[in-house]
Amino acid sequence: MATWNHKKTKLGYFLFVFVAVCHMFNHVHVDGRSISSSDETIKLAKHKGTIKTIQREDGDVIDCVDIYKQPAFDHPLLKNHTIQMKPSSYIGGIEAENFEPMFIQDWYENEQCPEGTIPIVRAQIPKPPRTLAFIPPRKDLDKDEIKADPPKNHEYAEVSVFDGNYFGAAAWLNVWNPATFGREFSLAQIWVVSGEEFSEYNTIEAGWITKSGQKQTRLFIYWTVSLLDPSCLMSSDGYQKTGCYNLDCPGFVQTSNKVGLGSVLQPISTYEGNQFEMHIYIHKDKQSGNWWLTIQQIDVGYWPGSIFSTLSDRADRLSWGGEIVNLQSQGHHTYTQMGSGHFPRERYTQASYIRNLRYTNESGFMKDVENVLPYVTRPECYDLQMGGMQNFGTHFFFGGPGYSDKCK
Repeated sequence: MATWNHKKTKLGYFLFVFVAVCHMFNHVHVDGRSISSSDETIKLAKHKGTIKTIQREDGDVIDCVDIYKQPAFDHPLLKNHTIQMKPSSYIGGIEAENFEPMFIQDWYENEQCPEGTIPIVRAQIPKPPRTLAFIPPRKDLDKDEIKADPPKNHEYAEVSVFDGNYFGAAAWLNVWNPATFGREFSLAQIWVVSGEEFSEYNTIEAGWITKSGQKQTRLFIYWTVSLLDPSCLMSSDGYQKTGCYNLDCPGFVQTSNKVGLGSVLQPISTYEGNQFEMHIYIHKDKQSGNWWLTIQQIDVGYWPGSIFSTLSDRADRLSWGGEIVNLQSQGHHTYTQMGSGHFPRERYTQASYIRNLRYTNESGFMKDVENVLPYVTRPECYDLQMGGMQNFGTHFFFGGPGYSDKCK
């Protein structure tokens, strides 16, 4: 991986329960060698359509899968889908970012998947816990209503914009490796959201995550789809029972052979040291209707618009921020950290940040986000502060250490 340059008020919320999905197997083969089920890092069989397999020193096993045999095409709506290899139009304003394409995962620099294949990381143990995704809060609920019903076991420090016609969201996220405990996780991400009613919500999400038992920080995506998929129990139910990471369920169509969803990110930002960043851009291709994911100017792939309900048109809310799980397994608040594990008052080189928040408007141009609404679940545990750095555009610092004398 290359070094990257550093260059809600009146809120309510909805919570949606996600299910960890798809199947775990007991025996795998890598390049003809058998890896037994006693190996505590690998639990999935080789993916169908695998042409080459890469085994990493960090324990990851990456299958290079024929692009036409990837899991997306098991989705009932994508049986006869024609792959869109690139977005059909250039997004106005992206040139203002002025950065060179950089790889974000060092596995690609050492050994590559051939052209015509995509990298799929075999699932790691422990199996991810059920997860809740925070949907940007409504503005017509006041703070008393927020406090009356806090998100169970999940805590947030994020900002949102509402009631717009959004066709994309972008930002730079500096990447950390926060400590996690038990079956908890810590993440930083972008949410792209649509839906008027609770049962209609769709989201697309992307960012970095650390999970207890894995230790490393990984790139991830997360989303829901609109039709029942028997293999992954997917349905359109406002996120009450659905949700899918990476390529674990059919839906996301990957086109790049350079980015492994779920793979380790290296190097990581260090306290009072070098800062390493990842640029994420999720945007709708208006000609095809597909939602594209671009990382470091690499077009990774897309979510076909046809698999969504409300997001098949546009998004009406965007969020950026951090989330942790607090299971209180020791009888008090968790030690799981958010961001760098330090409060935002410590600012650059100490705290986690998300900078240059931007969105794509209806005309296809990127604009700086204005008038964001911050939301923090428990500021004594994890907090958020807006602004403070030049050349960072709209930005904020967030995070914290978790358990303390004030956070119990």
